Amino acid sequence: MQKKIYFASDFHFGIPDRRESLERENLFTEWLETVRKDASEIYLMGDLFDFWFEYKTVIPRGYVRLLGKLAEITDSGVKVHLFRGNHDMWAFDYLNKELHIEIHRDPEFRDFYGKHFYLAHGDGLGPGDSGYKFIKKVFQNRFNQWLFRWIHPDLGIRIALFWSRQSRFASLIKEEKTQRDKGLIGSRLSVHSRHILESHPRVNYFIYGHFHFPTDLPLSEGSRQITLGDWITNFTYGVFDGEQFQLLKYR
Repeated sequence: MQKKIYFASDFHFGIPDRRESLERENLFTEWLETVRKDASEIYLMGDLFDFWFEYKTVIPRGYVRLLGKLAEITDSGVKVHLFRGNHDMWAFDYLNKELHIEIHRDPEFRDFYGKHFYLAHGDGLGPGDSGYKFIKKVFQNRFNQWLFRWIHPDLGIRIALFWSRQSRFASLIKEEKTQRDKGLIGSRLSVHSRHILESHPRVNYFIYGHFHFPTDLPLSEGSRQITLGDWITNFTYGVFDGEQFQLLKYR
């Protein structure tokens, strides 16, 4: 029996507080232990943490159970991938060197069992949203990252967590309005998917995170757009067994 490919996204570990985050973290590590038994690869499609920044000698405190489980899984031979999201775009090389997680910074095309996939976190794709795209460039600027490293971690991480929580709240309001007024089928993300289809008509599955609503939308006769949902309120994930893709809820 061929092994499965698993996808999950938008965990935002660290919010709203340590106690609730730890409860979700424990549930996710339980899911990881469950799926590792028949997984060939696990794709985490972004925003694993609500904030993550790697100083030269310091990483954010906590997440011991999660990081240990991910290391255990990669040591066992199961490949784990992380597509950086807008909340963990400052993940550099620690997760790769210490946990052997493959870090992806841009959208990618992948083939699984003869099916063609387009994988991306989903932030900043498609037309519009120029304000966020500008801020993303600021945060991705290496000089600005170097400047941030000079802020003491206790202060820098506190500031960043406050900023990310405000950003998450604002994004939820926008996502709710998008879902209510136009739906994801008419959103920037779907416009982007259809644009990709024009040059890559063989793509069968577009897999995204970022939007916290789990959806499975047809784009053409042989193509579907999947947004994976989140592990804050939905606890959803995707699985591809070589024949079909399913969007499921854990527990």
